[in-house]
Amino acid sequence: MDPSPPAPGPDTRIDLADGLTLRAYEGEADRTEYLRVVGESVEHLRPWMPWAAEHDPERLAAFLTDRAELWARGEAYSYAIVLDGAMVGSCGLHRHDDTPDGAIEIGYWLHPSVTGRGLATRAARALVEQAFRLPGVTTVEIVHDVAHHASAAVPARLGFNGDLRRPHEPTAPAETGEDRIWRLERG
Repeated sequence: MDPSPPAPGPDTRIDLADGLTLRAYEGEADRTEYLRVVGESVEHLRPWMPWAAEHDPERLAAFLTDRAELWARGEAYSYAIVLDGAMVGSCGLHRHDDTPDGAIEIGYWLHPSVTGRGLATRAARALVEQAFRLPGVTTVEIVHDVAHHASAAVPARLGFNGDLRRPHEPTAPAETGEDRIWRLERG
């Protein structure tokens, strides 16, 4: 009997131009580099990322342990952002309890030494392409606090519509309590 074909999903490795690669996390093998990059980025990320505000190396390492399982279940597709062979951030496609049917959300962060170079935009563009290859995905969202202007630049450059707002309970120090929801529809 022939084995069943693998479930449709995004590519585990996406090679982009100029030394930029998105690759699925490799669990424990990525632990040391991931903790280093987060540790060097925590002050940059703390205002906007709840997990950075509560910087806990053990909890961060635990993030890596379930990535393969979440990927296999189609719940989250997490990538290391690698530039010229070195990890410089993270991005991914995620479904949350409040994500509408047919939608998937993109998240991203970068080490402060590589911000302002278009890497997050290039990574998000690649993730949009992957998202629309997934069965049932008709909408890609990027959600951030309205005060996080650097995050807003990415979906604006990619042609997302950012007209939606919703209240949220602030969980990171700089959050205002209002999310901006950017959407891009298939086609």
